[in-house]
Amino acid sequence: QVQLVESGGGLVQPGRSLKLSCATSGFTFRFYATGWYRQGAGKEREFVAAISQSGDRTYYTNSVKGRFTISRDNAKNTVYLQINNLQPEDTAAYSCAADVSFGDITNMRPKYWGQGTQVTVSA
Repeated sequence: QVQLVESGGGLVQPGRSLKLSCATSGFTFRFYATGWYRQGAGKEREFVAAISQSGDRTYYTNSVKGRFTISRDNAKNTVYLQINNLQPEDTAAYSCAADVSFGDITNMRPKYWGQGTQVTVSA
């Protein structure tokens, strides 16, 4: 059974940092590119970041470049999203996903999805 389980979300003040984790099981993680997406209340889901199978290639949506860092640990079957200098507009449910195609990650067509973890940025 494929599982992607996000953790690390919460309520944080503007300017603080969070590191989200996505623990996976049920598929061969090292063969899959992975990514993060977010969906704010009343908004469409948007792509945030992607990382290739080996971790040597990353891609970010323009609005998060310089503040978000995606990484992965293939030994732990886990992908991470470091978020620095959080802003209220970062408030959203953050989901991870996996697909053998890096392009399908960036085009929001991954095969496997997690359920999401809520990040709320508020003073």
